[in-house]
Amino acid sequence: MECTDPKCPIHGQLKTHGYEFDGVVVSAKAAKTAIVKREYSIFLHKYERSLRKTSRIPAYNPACISAKQGDVVRIANTRRLSKTKSFVITKVIKGGHE
Repeated sequence: MECTDPKCPIHGQLKTHGYEFDGVVVSAKAAKTAIVKREYSIFLHKYERSLRKTSRIPAYNPACISAKQGDVVRIANTRRLSKTKSFVITKVIKGGHE
């Protein structure tokens, strides 16, 4: 199957730049969109403790990659694709279980 998606970072014309994150796909229900959960920690100098945080990032999910719920994926920053999407899934690192 040939990928003809112009927004695909591998087969299309979409360029990536800036940040790259690894995360887990929480939801892939919307068309060509996946919600990726990213966990990170920050250090609070006032209390001398680390704080664990999570963020949910909407990312473009190309048809040739087609990440499912539970997959560990790598997302990269790109130009604004819609009102909420500024990231695109570049590869599936590990397939998950549903």
